[in-house]
Amino acid sequence: MHVVSVVGNRPQFVKAAPLSRALRRRGREVLVHTGQHYDPELADLFFDELGIPAPDHALGVGPGTPLRQAASIMTSLEALLSAERPDAVLVYGDTTTTLAGALTAAKLDLPIAHVEAGLRSFDRSMPEEQNRVVTDHLSALLLCPTDAAVANLAREGVTAGVHQVGDVMFDASLLFEQVARARPGPAALGLEPGGYVLMTVHRAAATDTREALEALVAVIEAVEEPLVFPVHPRTRHRLQAAGLWERLAARPALRLSPPVGYLDFTRLLVDARAVLTDSGGVQKEAYFHGVPCVTLRDTTEWVETVEAGANRLVGLDPAAAAGALADVRPLDGRPLLYGDGRASDRIADLVLALTA
Repeated sequence: MHVVSVVGNRPQFVKAAPLSRALRRRGREVLVHTGQHYDPELADLFFDELGIPAPDHALGVGPGTPLRQAASIMTSLEALLSAERPDAVLVYGDTTTTLAGALTAAKLDLPIAHVEAGLRSFDRSMPEEQNRVVTDHLSALLLCPTDAAVANLAREGVTAGVHQVGDVMFDASLLFEQVARARPGPAALGLEPGGYVLMTVHRAAATDTREALEALVAVIEAVEEPLVFPVHPRTRHRLQAAGLWERLAARPALRLSPPVGYLDFTRLLVDARAVLTDSGGVQKEAYFHGVPCVTLRDTTEWVETVEAGANRLVGLDPAAAAGALADVRPLDGRPLLYGDGRASDRIADLVLALTA
């Protein structure tokens, strides 16, 4: 087996941690880092602490609009894949890197394996929805984390090569939970377990307009309890450019920090009373660890978490966010929605079979 895996952002690094190990037990994996997340706080740290093999190729795409990043990735990836001629190209999730990797592989007539296939928010205005739909319809191997994802593909007429394998992020959470629990916890911030809310925000819908940023700040101001907010570099830049950063920094209950690594974030997550986020990955991570989630979006691709009562969608509505946080309770007896922690092995076996 000779497979090229293409990654470019934080959630993809987390997913690659268990899956790269499984692939390399079965054959040759060439790991490509596009540089979509180019900040060391969002890239290098994850490779180091999760033990991910150093990338065989770093494309260094750097900052830019999604279209410019995609064009740069595709240009570099065309030459790389033409030289490698792998048996398959593996892409993760729904990012610019995912779409660029899939389009390049398709144009070179290389089979595509899509990890996290079949997810749908049913909001085509979302860049992530556009990316995942196109990638699914180009892929030969569609590796679905849930039954709902399989059903979504069937409704679109996609049934060949579809497999429900479980979720590789659940694999990662099991692999690294005990290591994460050994890290400094909320006491280092002067906080008690269960005595704070953990927050993340990074999506364009919450940061790309003045109106959205004002609404985001209003949501934060509606949270009266301690709020820990590791700020994505892009989010911080937008808040500063809009003149809103100082307004947040003046709030005594708000702990602002640079982004933290996966292990430190998991350590903060497991002791949080609740999570406030617009991240798809964090919605799941909260569920894995039994932490209630309030999502600052109107839709989610992880519908199972909402149906299980573990996640509430509130958009950028301060009153709705505050009300949801006041109502949430610890998650007890939650069902295993995302497999048994062996998704990576199933995926590696299917990729091996595809390339045989």
